[in-house]
Amino acid sequence: MPDKNMTKILNKKSRAMTQGVERTANRAMLRAVGFEDDDFTKPIVGIASADSDVSPCNMHLDQIARYSRSRLKESGSMPLTFHTFVVTDGEAMGHEGMKSSLVSREVIADVIELSARGHQMDGLLGIGGCDKTIPGTVMGMARMNVPSVFVYGGSIAPGIHRGEPVDIVSAFEAVGACSAGAITDEERLLIEKAACPGAGACGGMYTANTMASAMEAIGMSIPGSASVPAVSEHRQWVMEASADALMNCLREDLLPRDIMTRRAFENAIRLVMALGGSTNAVLHLLALAREVDVELSIDDFNHFYDSTPIVTNMKPAGRYVMIDLYKVGGVQMVMRMLLDEGLLHGDCMTVTGKTLAENLSRVQVRLEGQEVVRSFADPEQPRGPVAILKGNLAPEGAVVKTCGLNEFSHTGPARVFNNEEEALEAILQDRVVAGDVVVIRYEGPKGGPGMREMLSPTAAIAGAGLSKKVALITDGRFSGGSHGMVVGHVAPEAQAGGPVGLVRDGDLITISTATKELTVHLEEKELESRRADWTPRETGYHRGALAKFARLCSSAATGAVTS
Repeated sequence: MPDKNMTKILNKKSRAMTQGVERTANRAMLRAVGFEDDDFTKPIVGIASADSDVSPCNMHLDQIARYSRSRLKESGSMPLTFHTFVVTDGEAMGHEGMKSSLVSREVIADVIELSARGHQMDGLLGIGGCDKTIPGTVMGMARMNVPSVFVYGGSIAPGIHRGEPVDIVSAFEAVGACSAGAITDEERLLIEKAACPGAGACGGMYTANTMASAMEAIGMSIPGSASVPAVSEHRQWVMEASADALMNCLREDLLPRDIMTRRAFENAIRLVMALGGSTNAVLHLLALAREVDVELSIDDFNHFYDSTPIVTNMKPAGRYVMIDLYKVGGVQMVMRMLLDEGLLHGDCMTVTGKTLAENLSRVQVRLEGQEVVRSFADPEQPRGPVAILKGNLAPEGAVVKTCGLNEFSHTGPARVFNNEEEALEAILQDRVVAGDVVVIRYEGPKGGPGMREMLSPTAAIAGAGLSKKVALITDGRFSGGSHGMVVGHVAPEAQAGGPVGLVRDGDLITISTATKELTVHLEEKELESRRADWTPRETGYHRGALAKFARLCSSAATGAVTS
């Protein structure tokens, strides 16, 4: 039988590195970084910071981490900071660099595992900003299963152009608008200069804000933290309260696997749907569920799509950004609305040591006098933003984004491209016309490799005014900023022999959210004939991280994971 008193020993892991005469050399090293005699019995808490000055999303994370570090030390632990990293999608988008983005999620999880295991850390405080730093950090915490809390670095303020708010997606869409002659190049440049005014992750309900909200709903972040802007007077409170929550998790031996249960994942999916969140949530929640051995499949998402209306008017399909949601009550208000409707599991445990319902007990819902959040009686859209399609073009599944369109059905001729650059060139040169179905393949996890996001082509289509006239399907991914008739994560991918690799120009393709169908109008005999002539493409990556990812990663339908 385990000793019940062990739950009060907070340095259960690190004592293997700090206790006993045989650990003399280990302690000598720790003394060099600030440990004194009394510190060797304290728990060692790793602060995993994704700080980097390569992007506004992450440029402030070390600065705000100091609040948590001071609080942890005051509370009787020994915080040690180490760094993960970021491949920021906004800068990587549209070129080879985007192949590194999804791979970074896996490597961030590995960095946290190796750092925490290598230094026998008793707890983890993870701080992330840009898209993959959020799931990657929590995946690493889940893998180690030591007391852990995730902290989101917060969202950027919108820029202002001619008195109207603009953001990074405005800049991407300005490319298509300029190419189509809808705006001048001078106007495009002004939008470029205004779009990103300072620190913080992209402002709409794109992937970073979607995943930060999901981590709050799943119970791994403190209540109210996902909505707080990067630059806010409440930022210090978020950091200190997160440190307090972590110390409580250490005292109570509350672990990530205690929190991230199947019901907690259902809460996260439900919130993503209500917020109008990103398609990437499917990929990341599947990957995270795998880390904690929770049974979650791509097919589970349609239940939540069918039964959850979108109640926020958030970009990319709507008008508002995260700071606007924060001002009217934040993610917590939407969660309280869901709880009141019986759509959340209120008994799920969270990092506060309280249940989700207990955390929401004092949250008030105020819908009058604002347009950011609507009631369930009068939602923005009667169903969620993300559905799963299947058919002979996607036997394992594909992810469609319906945000801003509700249900749609589209049948049109395929315009086939074997990479993103070819497709973008055709769109900008007006070689894609209303009614077409753009097919971008060999951009999947193995085929890219790296499963790039297709924000540049979707933004060009939107900027040209074709978002409701041209559909786009891909075995790659979409940015949370993409909108229109877009279908991604087509699985199996082309590189793995999926049917999307057999499509030819002119083949008729049907996309239907009503029937959840993705079909190419070809007989199975014709597909088999084409398959006999098919061979995988040469990716050009034979060593290094991208080559390893291509060899190890699973299908997008199971999260594109390497573990």
